[in-house]
This record gives sequence, structure tokens and C-alpha cells, in this order.
Amino acid sequence: MAESIKSRYQPSYPKKYQGDPNNIICRSSWERVFCRWCDLNENIIAWGSEEIRIKYYDPVSQKVRNYFPDFIIKVKESNGRIKKYIIEIKPKKQTEPPKPKSRTTKSYIHEVYTYATNQAKWKAAEEFCKDHMIEFKIITEEELGIK
Repeated sequence: MAESIKSRYQPSYPKKYQGDPNNIICRSSWERVFCRWCDLNENIIAWGSEEIRIKYYDPVSQKVRNYFPDFIIKVKESNGRIKKYIIEIKPKKQTEPPKPKSRTTKSYIHEVYTYATNQAKWKAAEEFCKDHMIEFKIITEEELGIK
């Protein structure tokens, strides 16, 4: 699983960063890997970390909350077109419904709540993206090449 660290990323190409390039926060080692990829990839024209806010209804707390997706990137595709993506970095385990257990434990309840909240966030993100002609993608350890 992603190492839960909080660190700052210092970009090599700060002009590509949409936001304050001196305040890029990585909340995990996986986010750091993605920051580096965005920074050094010549096909990434612009990128930002937690620079967009999307409102969503959280079924766990039963409140409207703000969701700040991990990244927004603007990419020059191989066909020459420019495309925007909102990216969420998550462990693959959190993208799938929790497997029922023989008994209900605190950790199982936490997994169910996390999954429900993530689903609500991602539904709101997909609707936001549809309205703004952006593609929403969830990237896991598989896409990052992490075992």
C-alpha cells in the first residue's frame, strides 16, 4: 500500500505547474511518483495538485462536502490533440467493494465507509468532468508500476 507520507514536491519545470509551485503537497509516496511523472513528461503541458474543488454528498456523514481530486493534468495526446484529465491516486483495494467477512469488525466497517465515500466523490467527479469536457481517471499501483 502507498506509504502515507506528507512531503513537498519541488518541480524541475515550475512553469508547467498550475498553482503555487513552492507548495506542492504529496500525501503519499504514490502521489510523489505521479508528481515526478507529470513534471518530467514532455507531453504534460500543465498540471496541478488538489487545485479543483468538487462538491459531493457524503452518504456516511450525510453532509455536503468538498472533494479535492489529487491531480488535474493537460496532456498533448499522440494524435496532437490536447486533453484534460482529473486524476485520483488510490490503492486498487479501495476501488473495489469490500469483501464480506464472517464477522463485522471495525476495520471492515471502515472499509465499507471508505468505499461508500469514495464512490460518492467519484460520481460527483464524473459529473463535473462530463460538464467540463474532462476525463476522470483513477490510477492505482498497477498503473504506477508499483508492487
